[in-house]
Amino acid sequence: MQIYLPIAELSVNMFTIFGMGAAVGLVSGLFGVGGGFLLTPLLIFTGIPPAVAVGTVTSQIVASSASGALSYWRRQLIDWKLAGYLCVSGILGAAIGAVAFQWLRRVGQLDLFIGISYVLFLGFIGALMVWESMRAILGDKFGWQPPPVKPPMSHKLANWPLKVRFHRSRLYISALPIAALGVFIGFMGTLLGIGGGFIMVPALIYLFNVPTNVVIGTSLVQILFTMSAATIFQSGLNSTVDIVLALILMIGGVIGAQFGARIGQKLKGEQLRALLGFLILAVGIRFLYDLAVYPTDLFSLAPALGSK
Repeated sequence: MQIYLPIAELSVNMFTIFGMGAAVGLVSGLFGVGGGFLLTPLLIFTGIPPAVAVGTVTSQIVASSASGALSYWRRQLIDWKLAGYLCVSGILGAAIGAVAFQWLRRVGQLDLFIGISYVLFLGFIGALMVWESMRAILGDKFGWQPPPVKPPMSHKLANWPLKVRFHRSRLYISALPIAALGVFIGFMGTLLGIGGGFIMVPALIYLFNVPTNVVIGTSLVQILFTMSAATIFQSGLNSTVDIVLALILMIGGVIGAQFGARIGQKLKGEQLRALLGFLILAVGIRFLYDLAVYPTDLFSLAPALGSK
């Protein structure tokens, strides 16, 4: 069944898009991540213009993170003060990212930037996750002892200016690195169409020593508000949010997430991290292939999306 996407300006098979949303929802429920890092490349690989793919996925991330944040709010597992700092800085980063997105699109380098960023970004993170998980799996099998845990960065930031006390997270550190993390997540999320939860959660745990029981809920609140701002910026500045595409992806994602959550309960944490790491690496390799392969069409007479 073909359906026309008004912003992407092309017709797609509705069931194919629905299946992609369900598959990414399955991954989200399985690994506990937003899935934007996977959904954006899948849309690009199926012919959706990169600008529309990035802009539309931000709205899909808003829907998925809202339901998760509501669940953690009911259980009182959110540090609202920490989330506030991350949200304000994240919205600033999203605004900067939207302006950078508009400039890259105007000079005709947006597709190249997205491709190179995904190769570097996903390659680095995927390799680290595979390395860490395989060490844990082999260590458990052969009885190796893990190396001693290094002290979190929060100890090194004790003397930085603008200290703030976060009572819920039992932290008393400078607000500067917290704000820098929020700006970075908002900036990259707007440019690449990722929620950033798979970066935010490890950063808060390992760098700032935030208790694990409040990390996910706090991260979801930050993603919710930051990606909401990114959706508004992308709609207003770049006109790249396709609501028809977003609705189909949301419906498929909700259904797939239910199955993923059930499957994830049967696997160990090390196995989940290894599978996610290999998945991230595979997406990065596919982007690298697209950048390296000789194009079939060297030139195009089609007008740039949104050009006047």
